[in-house]
Amino acid sequence: MHPHPHPHHHHHQPHISPATPGGSTASFDYNNRHSKKQRGSYNCGRCGLPKKGHVCHLPPPPAADSPVAVVTPAPTSSSSAVAAASLSSSRPPPPSSVRHQSSNLRRALSFDDIDMRCDSPELGELGSELDLDGSGPGGLPSSCTWEVLRRLPPAGLLAAAAVCKGWRDTAKRLWRAAEELRIRVPPRAQLGFVGSVLQKCPGLVRLSLRMERDELGRFVADKRCLTSLKMEGCSNLGGFVLCSSSLSTLWLSDLHSLSKMVFNCPNMREISLEFSWQENDITDLVGMVDNMGRSCSRLQNIHIASVRLSHAAVLALTAANLRSLRMLSLVLGAGITDASVAAISSCYSKLELLDLSGSSISDSGIGMICNVLPGTLSRLLLALCPNVTSSGIQFATAQLPHLELMDCGMTICDPSSDSPSSGGSNEFELQTTFENKLHLIYQKLIIKHARLKKLSLWGCSGLDALCLNCPKLNDLNLNSCKNLHPERLLLQCPSLESVHATGCHKLLVANIKNQVSVIMIEFEYPYIVAACLLSLWLGF
Repeated sequence: MHPHPHPHHHHHQPHISPATPGGSTASFDYNNRHSKKQRGSYNCGRCGLPKKGHVCHLPPPPAADSPVAVVTPAPTSSSSAVAAASLSSSRPPPPSSVRHQSSNLRRALSFDDIDMRCDSPELGELGSELDLDGSGPGGLPSSCTWEVLRRLPPAGLLAAAAVCKGWRDTAKRLWRAAEELRIRVPPRAQLGFVGSVLQKCPGLVRLSLRMERDELGRFVADKRCLTSLKMEGCSNLGGFVLCSSSLSTLWLSDLHSLSKMVFNCPNMREISLEFSWQENDITDLVGMVDNMGRSCSRLQNIHIASVRLSHAAVLALTAANLRSLRMLSLVLGAGITDASVAAISSCYSKLELLDLSGSSISDSGIGMICNVLPGTLSRLLLALCPNVTSSGIQFATAQLPHLELMDCGMTICDPSSDSPSSGGSNEFELQTTFENKLHLIYQKLIIKHARLKKLSLWGCSGLDALCLNCPKLNDLNLNSCKNLHPERLLLQCPSLESVHATGCHKLLVANIKNQVSVIMIEFEYPYIVAACLLSLWLGF
């Protein structure tokens, strides 16, 4: 052993450039004693203990002719941002020395007893006290620094970056290489912490974010000028209290089992709440709608999608008497019936959009809608309403002159239908299919409307005949209308631009193409086109 000749004589600590995850090589030589002194070399270069008054008992550094230690980290793993390193030297150190050095290094890198919360006020002081060089204390290879730092949680990694330049550079590379983050935001933390973390991860693919307490409510309260908030993936949002005088638009999706929903937003104009389809949802929609109606009196657009929507929720909404309401969408509520339609019609007579898709209303409910909203309603959506028939649809188009959009998907359905696929059907098979199903009751639909622009009949497998006389119709959806007979289709729609016929028979698709082609040349040969349409109508 070669003890120091003087207790105050120190060797310069070697410096290692931080290892890059791309596979670059960093090297150092223990005998480079004339290099410029680096910041933070206050510990012994062999054992890591403070140099002041210290006499090291470890062997001296290797001779000048010894091989140079090289650290070569492997390429970064795409899933966990891990870099493996290989260290070559002339001979392994004695076991006792390794244990001694490891214990000292563990002491120098021990942060287990330090509060590393993201909102800890001691981070600045901690960084000044542990201002080490890039190679770490005791000549720790940068690959080891990488291995240590990559095991820290996000808050710990942010704190470690404040320790020294070497750790800060390694932390930056770890953030850039990260593809998955799992973050839990504690009650005392600020949402700014999440934003600062996400900005450091340009290659982030998967993010799991869990907020404790009412972070959403506090965020809205802090942002006093916030006017619009749209959030997706709110399945972990247990509840919230929103208080804002500026918020006018709120969209929340994937909500599930909210224990509390309180609104105090007097200037709210539009709200959209989409809940998950899980049957174990325990959200109190009646209480939520009641509070929303009393606290947000200026609402114009309401969209709520939930399988727990019921007649009681509709009554709570109508009790609020929202005078500015123009668009109402209550989707997937099987508990909404004709009685609910009567309540809506009695309170909201100026609706421009009404969406009751997935409800249990019937043709009688459609009649109530037509009696109250003939002068304002322009968009009516009744998809997935099994009690609605073609008669109700025809009545709506005849009684609503301002109607521009109508969605009746999956209303005229034939649950017992077992029609062949469109890919392998020929004319003989198609004719045989229809002859074998004469006992089934199919429905015909005849629509004549001057303003209708979009009509959706997707999934209407119970429809076998269709006649449309709509001069402004430009979009027609016939997807999965498997029983619609090719010879019973008549399109008198000169403005038609798009027809969707996925899942229909080949003969029907061919007939649609022929009729659309006829429409395109209508203005050039009007008399010939009129004769063709007349023949088609007679066949219909």
